[in-house]
Amino acid sequence: MTSGRAARLWCVLVSLLAALIGMGLLLWLVDDSGPLITISFLDAEGLESGRTPVRYRDVDVGIVTAVHLSPDRKRVLASVRLARAAAGLAVADTHFWIVRPRVESRGISGVGTLLVGSYVGLDAGLSHEAASAFTGLEGPPAVTHGQRGTRYVLRARSQNSIEAGAPVYYRHVDVGRVTAVSLDPDGKGVSIDVFIDAPYHRYIVANTRWWNASGCSLWLDARGLSVSMQSLTGMWFGAVAFQPVTGQSPGAQAPTGMTFVLAENERIADEPPTSAPAVVVMRFAPSLRGLSVGATVDFRGLALGEVTKIEIEHDVGKREPVMLVTMSLYPDRLGQQFRDSAEHVDAVAGRALLRKLVDDGLRGQLRTGNLLTNQLYVALDMFPHALPVRLDLVRSPVELPTVPNALDDLQAEISQMLHTLDRVPFGPVGSELSRSFVRARRLFKLANAQLVPQGRETLGAAKQLLDDAEADLHASPSQGPDFQPAREHLNQALQALGVLSGTLEQRAPAP
Repeated sequence: MTSGRAARLWCVLVSLLAALIGMGLLLWLVDDSGPLITISFLDAEGLESGRTPVRYRDVDVGIVTAVHLSPDRKRVLASVRLARAAAGLAVADTHFWIVRPRVESRGISGVGTLLVGSYVGLDAGLSHEAASAFTGLEGPPAVTHGQRGTRYVLRARSQNSIEAGAPVYYRHVDVGRVTAVSLDPDGKGVSIDVFIDAPYHRYIVANTRWWNASGCSLWLDARGLSVSMQSLTGMWFGAVAFQPVTGQSPGAQAPTGMTFVLAENERIADEPPTSAPAVVVMRFAPSLRGLSVGATVDFRGLALGEVTKIEIEHDVGKREPVMLVTMSLYPDRLGQQFRDSAEHVDAVAGRALLRKLVDDGLRGQLRTGNLLTNQLYVALDMFPHALPVRLDLVRSPVELPTVPNALDDLQAEISQMLHTLDRVPFGPVGSELSRSFVRARRLFKLANAQLVPQGRETLGAAKQLLDDAEADLHASPSQGPDFQPAREHLNQALQALGVLSGTLEQRAPAP
């Protein structure tokens, strides 16, 4: 009897002790639980109720307790119970996202979730305002809270291949990233937000040039083949690059939020800043095969503008059609006075300056930029011995005069020499030939300066034939000149020049 009562007493005591322990554990769990928050996502991929953790710096700070659809069924609501120690993370500017395997511009992230499963990532906010409802991000934020650096805005005509997360390069060094891309309210362009990490943000100044460094840029023009690529990452996923203007004082660091223009490529970004272009037109008689829209307009090595349109004009009263080339020039690259002459032709001083330049020999001329590409460009230069022309400043756009290419003039001069040899008497012919040889030598010198190095060997051979022809005419002064060897050498020189001219035209791409 006594033993039975003792057994029942022990059972009661054990039950009470178990109940007390259970209540203690429950109280401890309740006391350790933090706030209950709700996060909305576009979908629930990777979320499991009671199993998906919430992690901050690889430490579990909560768990997903329930997953259900929003009332409008457009999003998924995940209920998350944070730990008591992580209660301070539930503030207004905290960011949440589902960590999954991702292929991004900076590499592959979230590979570890293939083994342990997805989880909810967290970027702790800096606000002091508590919150219980959050909108989850579709991916990790490009810039985390507390990260040192500066934000800027780039304006571009189109997005091209630039996406959020794309790298930003300075001298091929990864120094930042694109944080957002949005269409402008007027729909005429896009705004690209970038973040430059410290300490690299100190290199951003007011005159910094920015360009789209996506892909691989190829240029085939009068200067040859040019290739530009920032990195393989930028080639496949898009990138932005910047650099201050070379040769100018860098100045103070640009303030946060400053807006810059994003050029389409590095070549355009390297061009000096310009005002509105001045539109001019030139007329050329020879074939424009090899001249294309976008070709450079050059003034003694300075890129003064570009060709914008090529068309043909046929006058019924003339036998040969005339090729019209329209181009945009940036006169401010030559100084204030020249800008006034081209942009403000209604100004008396501007008209006078432009007329004086033309009177002094300012002319346009077609030249071959490279024998490999055989593309032409338009050269603006001073030709003091050019025939005078009348400049019509009332016409819009203003038409600037042109001169033939030296190679064309040289062929015409030698052809005239051959025609002269057929004339008699020799006395006047001899003096005329002497003047022709002088002009031809001058044209050879000019053509040698204008022609690309690859064509100078043929030009030199033609020059030697011209010298041989002149020597033939002075070989036997006592017996009189022998025209036949001179004719043969001049014909050979003309053929050599014709081959050179034909090679340049045949290899050139059509405009």
